[in-house]
Amino acid sequence: MTAPEVVTRWLRLVVADAELSPYLIGVDLDRLAAHLTASLDAALGDEPAADAWRGLGLSEAQHRRVVDYLIGVLWALDLPDDRIARVRRAFAGEVDA
Repeated sequence: MTAPEVVTRWLRLVVADAELSPYLIGVDLDRLAAHLTASLDAALGDEPAADAWRGLGLSEAQHRRVVDYLIGVLWALDLPDDRIARVRRAFAGEVDA
């Protein structure tokens, strides 16, 4: 599965979340998806990942839930644990930094 396909699944989960979906009202989802795809590619390549979620005003707990959705998608795809851990660090690190 390609990064754009992963991001599509990831965004579907976030959009379906009743608490998170209001933050996406008025957001250009195609542009967000492109940014998330680039960030995911960077994280999988062991490069710093830009945080596309930061500008949406999510709390730290909400951001963690967004990252958990991504990790769930990657886990369901049977991505190796070390790559999943790399992605989690890259995306969660944006909040912790």
